Amino acid sequence: MSTARTNAKPERLEARIPAELKALLARAASIQGRSLTDFVVASASDAARHVIREAEVLELTARDQAAFAAALLNPPDANEALQAAIRRYRGDPA
Repeated sequence: MSTARTNAKPERLEARIPAELKALLARAASIQGRSLTDFVVASASDAARHVIREAEVLELTARDQAAFAAALLNPPDANEALQAAIRRYRGDPA
């Protein structure tokens, strides 16, 4: 953990949850030998990292990787629609 995080003032997060959910979380925390707060914060942190990773990381199969690399190394010629878009972008006359 970085020094900036260690010295940063903790922020408060509150949530109203049903009693059954609180009991479930408390039981899971107890099984892991953690406080309820530690369990909830660690679980939320893990879930947030997972969601961000799923949104930001593109995983390709070996076949998809090969197709992507082939397209980068040997791009197809620009079709008429792409050439027209390039001309418009550059401001070239039609």
